[in-house]
Amino acid sequence: MKIAILGSGRMGGALGTIWAKAGHSVTFAYSRSSRKLEDLAKATNGRAESPADAAKDADAVLIAVHWSRIDDVLGKAGSLDGKVVVNCCIPLDEEDRDLVLGTTTSGAEELDRRLPEARLVCAFNTCPSEALSAVFAKCDSSPRPQLLYYGDDPAAKEVARQLIEDTGYEPLDAGALRMARFVEPFAMVTAELAYGGSGGAELVYRFDRLS
Repeated sequence: MKIAILGSGRMGGALGTIWAKAGHSVTFAYSRSSRKLEDLAKATNGRAESPADAAKDADAVLIAVHWSRIDDVLGKAGSLDGKVVVNCCIPLDEEDRDLVLGTTTSGAEELDRRLPEARLVCAFNTCPSEALSAVFAKCDSSPRPQLLYYGDDPAAKEVARQLIEDTGYEPLDAGALRMARFVEPFAMVTAELAYGGSGGAELVYRFDRLS
């Protein structure tokens, strides 16, 4: 699969690196530092391009930027009509402390309104980036930690499910895109447990049913 990574921070860099190891073709785009993009591309045998060029031929586009950069990255990516867009953004304020949207709408639904012709699905916003490499390294272990994904486009959800499995997680379908109203606050809980608690940021979760 050809994957465009829009955002070269901890999440975008980690996911792009893992997907390259899993056999996907990865292109990195959107960074304040062109050197950072080039280093990521070199490390993964991938490419570094502009957001528009990266998205143009991609089978899937990952949006992994701070919420304050959404307008800028969408403007530079150009048309994403018909593209599978995997969103891992949480609508956080500048201090990364509070959600700026919630309960009656969500960041995902706002993004969906801005990309009406894209095939949007959400994933990877409830896992700390620090856990990704450790989970991938143990991908042959069982049971795998779970990862929520959600959206309204069945085909886009299938792409997300595959990409989640490729990172070493067990995909857990959380339903329609409107579930972002509740998953995004849950992501704040996982962030608090990862970064505010003891034991380090390599946090994972599983939901099990009692027999």
